[in-house]
Amino acid sequence: MSAVTEETALRALREALGHEWVTEAAETDRVGTSRPRWVVHADGTERAAAALRVAAEHGMSVVPRGGGSKLDRGESPERADLLLDLSAADEVVEHAAGDLVVRAKAGTPLREVQRTVSGAGQQLSLEDPHPTATIGGMIATRSAGPCRYLHGGVRDLIIGITVVCADGTVASSGGKVVKNVAGYDLGKLFTGSYGTLGVVTEAIFRLHPLAEERRWVAVTLPDPRAAAEAARLLRVSRAMPTAVELDRPAGQGPITVCAELEGRSGVTRERAAELARSLGEELGRTCEVSGTAPEWWGRPPGEPGASTGIRMASRPADLAELLEGAGRVEEETGVALPLRGSAGLAVLDAGVADGSSDESVAALVEGIRSRTTALDGHTTVSWAPEGVKRLVDVWGPVQPGALTLMRRTKDQFDPEHRLAPGRFVGGL
Repeated sequence: MSAVTEETALRALREALGHEWVTEAAETDRVGTSRPRWVVHADGTERAAAALRVAAEHGMSVVPRGGGSKLDRGESPERADLLLDLSAADEVVEHAAGDLVVRAKAGTPLREVQRTVSGAGQQLSLEDPHPTATIGGMIATRSAGPCRYLHGGVRDLIIGITVVCADGTVASSGGKVVKNVAGYDLGKLFTGSYGTLGVVTEAIFRLHPLAEERRWVAVTLPDPRAAAEAARLLRVSRAMPTAVELDRPAGQGPITVCAELEGRSGVTRERAAELARSLGEELGRTCEVSGTAPEWWGRPPGEPGASTGIRMASRPADLAELLEGAGRVEEETGVALPLRGSAGLAVLDAGVADGSSDESVAALVEGIRSRTTALDGHTTVSWAPEGVKRLVDVWGPVQPGALTLMRRTKDQFDPEHRLAPGRFVGGL
């Protein structure tokens, strides 16, 4: 943008939103390799829509931000004139306890939603280790947590959403409708879209009763085959665990598989004891029961200190092959690779510590990707230094038909490609 164009755009933003809502971007507002020109602060749908209308009139690119905990996810945007900060949109708008429903603005921290609904003995069955994680950021990046094994992820729990499209149009689906977009379930469409289709400003979620008691049943096993068998036994168990997670330190050491049980007080303790007994008999191992989660529970491996995060997935039946393949790549590249994640769903996270060269990390990613592809799975890079991103596609290959559909959807919602351009799959 020329100096004259910048001045005109800045004036228009301040006239539409008010001077105090538009600030000059600092170095800390950088998104990957792009440093925005300005930060627009929005406290809800109306102000976000006004900002996007001005951005459309002046051809400005826009990247939305909530708590900032996931701004490093995906590729770096090709450009970012405006950073649309929604941290001021931090209100639980409505909690209909009788209907097990909560409605919150996108900048509301997850922990604030949980605090609000817990007073009525309810919970939003999503988890995130970052204290600043917001509802909007979790929708945009499709975050979940261990309990997605039983309760599902964001796509399963969201029942209504309000978004602002690239031209400033407000659209909603589910719940109280402002304007419906025919043919689209916006909640599912915008989940995992990384801010490339529009800006989420409000969401409605269904809730679950808050468990009276929780217990964790853990067993440590010597190798991937034994760990996969433990996960299989837990999947078919009548105990119906809320989550089935594993933790494997770097170097292919012993693997801990842990199941979470939740429910009524007393009954849950009995279920846990019975599960520990039966699982131990099947595996020939001693299982431990605890009233507190393991220290590693729900946390990506290597944080803090992991310079690169990698997510790999396969069919649950192929968990042993997934673990063995990752171990072989670890040996081949010499890059330490601690693993952690859902043994029940066969979705694992790896954290590569600082100190490994960009080239070795890229080789590690490609090695794991080749093995997950052979298992009909996939591998993505959750976050990484820019040097690694230049050497490897963080999203990996996409089937041509799926990519064509994504491009058509992007063209319909953001025809000028101004929303977080280049951040998503295939350069979208």
